[in-house]
Amino acid sequence: MNLLEWDASTGPVEYRGAISRMEDRVAAILAGDAPELIWLLEHPPLYTGGTSAQPEDLIGSSVIPVFPTGRGGQYTYHGPGQRIAYTMLDLRVRGRDVRKYVRNLEQWLIDVLGGFGIDSKREDGRVGVWVNHPNRGIAKIGAIGVRIRRWITYHGISLNVDPDLSHYAGIVPCGISDAAVTSLADLGVDVTLEEVDLALRHCFENIFEADLHTDDFSLGANIAASAQSAE
Repeated sequence: MNLLEWDASTGPVEYRGAISRMEDRVAAILAGDAPELIWLLEHPPLYTGGTSAQPEDLIGSSVIPVFPTGRGGQYTYHGPGQRIAYTMLDLRVRGRDVRKYVRNLEQWLIDVLGGFGIDSKREDGRVGVWVNHPNRGIAKIGAIGVRIRRWITYHGISLNVDPDLSHYAGIVPCGISDAAVTSLADLGVDVTLEEVDLALRHCFENIFEADLHTDDFSLGANIAASAQSAE
């Protein structure tokens, strides 16, 4: 089933429920019962610890909950104002090249930011997308954390649109203590999540050459009811 669906949730999605939905979708893709899915969402404020997370990178006590997770990487923050794109893609048909897949995710973010006038880049030895902040030097604006099960991907990317950046103070983001964190709003770019969603879709098509399931993209609604019933 070489199709792709898009879904955008309108309110914060609880983390455990999101993991459950992704795992169910991965199983359905493996079984040939559902197409690939890009799911755009926000979470309520939370920290997640990837497979490389170090206890010392969780700083002090916090009212923000912490969730261990099976994605790669270390601690990161998710919360309102941050656009997450969970990517459930089939590398059996897209190419079994994990390094290329991660670089494509980075390029996806770089192209989206470029469309809003922000010059971003990769940093050698560091996963994610970075900018030169006018006051704080090198700063991270987009994060990547992936997991792959039998060549089906899940988890994905996050882009800081206008989150509460003070919440990053409770962790060492991605284990990197010598770089700042920023957002589009922090850089003086005022955009809505809906505008970011449309840019994500446009730039995804250019990079991944996706065969879309439908020409209609309805923000806040499932693109195909059949995918929901399959899950």
